[in-house]
Amino acid sequence: MDDAGHAAEGGAAGWGGVTGSAPSRDEPVWTGLPRGLLRMRRLLLVVWLVPLTVAAALVPGLLAGPGWAVFALLPLGLLLWGWPMLGRNWLSWRYAERADDLLISRGVLWREETVVPYGRMQLVEVTSGPVERHFGLAGVQLHTAAAATDARIPGLDPAEAERLRDRLTELGEARSAGL
Repeated sequence: MDDAGHAAEGGAAGWGGVTGSAPSRDEPVWTGLPRGLLRMRRLLLVVWLVPLTVAAALVPGLLAGPGWAVFALLPLGLLLWGWPMLGRNWLSWRYAERADDLLISRGVLWREETVVPYGRMQLVEVTSGPVERHFGLAGVQLHTAAAATDARIPGLDPAEAERLRDRLTELGEARSAGL
């Protein structure tokens, strides 16, 4: 099974959906995010917290004695807590293209579902920073007529991000022609 299929299944189950069942006509077909996004975020967690753990163990130990090395447990605890939390967050992200709008769903504790009508889209950008490019990822940023409804989809394969940008731009132009 591919990474996107795994994410879509996990995301659907996280929202109370039944995985493995055939979608009904009205039910959107959800697409999850690639596993590369999860790998990137976990690597960033390690890159930030491992040096912090070492510093928390060494600096107080050198300044105040070995008893203060217990402070190293705090960043280590954050690392152990953050690892599975990043996995849950990754599973919660998904998107679905429908006939008249794009749905973006995310969140573990605070779930959020954004509906972006194609006719309201003004600009669709593909963005990719240096770390994202290293992992072969790109994000799609949607700008709409109302600033509060701008939305994004992070961590996509660059080819999928470009396909999505082109499709959304095409659908946005077609839907806004009547306005």
